[in-house]
Amino acid sequence: MLDRLSPARRRFVLVAAAVALVLIAVVATAVVASRPDPVAPVAQETPGPVLLVPGYGGSTAALDVLAGALRSEGRDATVVRPAGDGTGDLREQAQALDDAASSAMDRTGADSVDVVGYSAGGVVSRLWVADLGGGSLARRVITLASPNHGTDLASLASGLGATACPEACQQLAPDSDLMATLDASDETPPGPAWVAIWTEDDKTVVPPSSGALEGATAFAVQDVCPDLVVAHPDVPRTPAVIAMVEAELGEDEPTVPAGSVC
Repeated sequence: MLDRLSPARRRFVLVAAAVALVLIAVVATAVVASRPDPVAPVAQETPGPVLLVPGYGGSTAALDVLAGALRSEGRDATVVRPAGDGTGDLREQAQALDDAASSAMDRTGADSVDVVGYSAGGVVSRLWVADLGGGSLARRVITLASPNHGTDLASLASGLGATACPEACQQLAPDSDLMATLDASDETPPGPAWVAIWTEDDKTVVPPSSGALEGATAFAVQDVCPDLVVAHPDVPRTPAVIAMVEAELGEDEPTVPAGSVC
């Protein structure tokens, strides 16, 4: 076909084809470069230190109770201090978790960590796995009374302005860009074994079923203990819930616990 073209036309076609090949190569390189690093799941049979991630506002009081219970069972447990006052960008909170994971592994020589994210801390934990390589460091991730699909309470507060509803609050609205992106694909990315626990009595995570995660071992506290009343602030310090968390952090594969934990 090229033989039928004039020399000038032939040069034009060859140059255009070369440019097209270069563009294809550039695009392919960009696509490959934009892919996240492949996840290398860690061994499930060897529990490492436990990191407990606080919720919106950064209060650690309830998690200190859970951390103490885990330590009494022989686990190395640390409550992660949030970036700033715990009301800023949840992505920054995820970076703080990444730093804490590296520090815990360096300190203990462990190959992995277990993570318990309470309330907004569960969303922070999910961001860490999805965006910051946590899938290759976490053995278990438990979201505890977390607004995994946002909370209507944040939507109501968002209408009051940034003073009443800072950045993290706005990000926890069900229709926020952050929640839409986080829930658009795999809710439980490869790497850790995922567990989601919530309480039907939650008045902070609305609706309470927002605490579920597709692909996780997911259950309400009342699925196990039907008569137990647990409000949002009491979840990490309620003995039955503590027993559930301890069971899910064991060496066996996560499963809905038996009623004996009640």
